[in-house]
Amino acid sequence: MRDFLVAAVCMHSEPGEVEKNLERMESFVHEASERSAGAVLFPELSISGYTLKEPEKIYDVARSRMILQKIVRLAHDAKLIIMAGMVEIAQEGRQHITHAVAGPDGLLGLYRKTHLSPPEKEKYSEGDSLEVFHEGGLHFGLELCYESHFPEISTVLCLKGAEILFMPHASPRGNPEEKMKSWLRHLPGRAFDNGVFVVACNQVGKTKEGLSFPGVILALDPQGRVLESYSGMEETMVFVGLKAEVLQETRAHRMKYFIPHRRKDLYKDLVS
Repeated sequence: MRDFLVAAVCMHSEPGEVEKNLERMESFVHEASERSAGAVLFPELSISGYTLKEPEKIYDVARSRMILQKIVRLAHDAKLIIMAGMVEIAQEGRQHITHAVAGPDGLLGLYRKTHLSPPEKEKYSEGDSLEVFHEGGLHFGLELCYESHFPEISTVLCLKGAEILFMPHASPRGNPEEKMKSWLRHLPGRAFDNGVFVVACNQVGKTKEGLSFPGVILALDPQGRVLESYSGMEETMVFVGLKAEVLQETRAHRMKYFIPHRRKDLYKDLVS
């Protein structure tokens, strides 16, 4: 890993107002580029907005591809990594909750949410792959909102080489202070147990569908300590410096890095 500056965004995304959402995202990307950030993390479904009503009608397959092309061009022009959420329209079957990952040299991949909340299962299909992305010496994985409650996902991604876990959310429960308290109960464990940086952000504001998202950003170092945080009801972008030496120090310490000492022979019940 190398030293790396990440911009994490709390953003209001109105369902269906794709052009408006993209315009706001472009503004954040330009600011991040001007401040020499290497990546911008947007919330879950930041492009399309979070919807449980009729996601299949939000746009068609052709429009979905055009949106993806725009994100790729924006990452190329800004010379940074963009992680942005969208409803991915399927040719057949239900849609996916997808996070697009694009870098200066093109599309790095699409991460389709593998663990859906009970309401989401009624409208979306689950992805079936836990991916680690590689770009410019960085190795990172994604967990979308509800997925952060499954410790196994974080461990699998770290076993595959992830050094940073990005966790974009669209979580409407509680006010900003309550949401921060919730995140501080479980996200430090994901960082500490796996010796990995964690950067999480949420949508913010009330949408026309009646959901109200508390604005929260939280960044943690590989020992579970808070690097940066935000809680409020305004759109904002927080810059987080991730230091390679902090990761190296944690993983070189025999009492701070637990992954190498796992007893795989005892964990068979996890997949039974």
